[in-house]
Amino acid sequence: MGQTKPLTGIRVLELGAYISGPYAAAILVSLGAEVVKVEPPRGGDPFRRGVGTESPYFVQYNAGKKSMAVNLKSPDGIALIKSLLPEFDVVIENSRPGKMAALGLGVEDIHAVNPNIVYSSVSGFGDGGPWRDRAAYDSIGQSMGAFYSIMNDAEDARLSGTCIGDLITAITACMGILAGLVGRGTTGQGSDIRTSLLEAMSTITIDAVTQMYEDGGRTPTRESRHPQAQNFCLQTSDGGAITLHLSSSQKFWEALTRALGRPELAEDPRFLTYQDRLTHYFELRPIVEAEFARRDRSEWERLLIEYDVPFAPVLTAAELVRHPQTDWLQMMEPERDGLALVRAPWRFSGERPERDFIAPQIGEHTREIAGRVLDAAEIDRLFGE
Repeated sequence: MGQTKPLTGIRVLELGAYISGPYAAAILVSLGAEVVKVEPPRGGDPFRRGVGTESPYFVQYNAGKKSMAVNLKSPDGIALIKSLLPEFDVVIENSRPGKMAALGLGVEDIHAVNPNIVYSSVSGFGDGGPWRDRAAYDSIGQSMGAFYSIMNDAEDARLSGTCIGDLITAITACMGILAGLVGRGTTGQGSDIRTSLLEAMSTITIDAVTQMYEDGGRTPTRESRHPQAQNFCLQTSDGGAITLHLSSSQKFWEALTRALGRPELAEDPRFLTYQDRLTHYFELRPIVEAEFARRDRSEWERLLIEYDVPFAPVLTAAELVRHPQTDWLQMMEPERDGLALVRAPWRFSGERPERDFIAPQIGEHTREIAGRVLDAAEIDRLFGE
């Protein structure tokens, strides 16, 4: 049985670099779209970092695409892109506001050639306002989007361990593109879809913002949600760690007291009800921490499963890749040449979408794509220039 690819037949022109635009396009590749990545002839996407397809980062976000090397500062280059637009359904760009319009490839220019295109524009802070022209990178978005303050203790701001800002921006952009394609199927018209790093961050800080209102305007920090969620991250005797999430369910709290061998805690007036445990959370936590320090992680996993307590081991990235549940879900492509790609996070009719493992060399497909609209002599002329 062949793979189900819901975007088979959809063509995407990517005018993007680094992560947010390219990762959005990579998701579309996984769903079956043909993606043509437009890169500068010299050096290509800056995220190649001088090593081309030797960079695992570049491969992760660009495998399965085709690459055109086009000088967008040249009138001939812009003319070539415009001549190709009738071939495409989606255009993705993630440059500073106004840059594409200055090149002649803004949304009005694109729609003048092909009004059916879904045009996705990703910026740092939107196309207006006092921060419109500021440079924006992942850590800037996490900082401006309140993520660093939410994820740390008060007066102890620190960086996070991954580029979550760029990644959630790509996912947000992809959601908008898919909505635009659905809308086009209904109306027959293309669309102008804009998002930004700052807006995308709001999709993962929404709970903390709501927490602020619930707590009478107090600024949420790393600890704010823990009493409400009744969650714990606990060190075990062998250096491993376990996460618990009891929420408001009384049965899970009582199950935990049995797993701990401390059934008397269920009768403690400080912890009788969810509301009691919420009020006295910071008294309960050291009790639970002390108990978990007595056994190793594997023993706690056995006990928590036996008593049906919601938990997960704290996995490293290496442990996640090798975990049997990851394997069952087929979340990773089989390793090739020392690299395993992360697959798209869906299954269609029970099958996980796969994508070509190979990332393109700079301009590898220029002649192929340009040949759709230009004859060989004209392509030779452009290459010569």
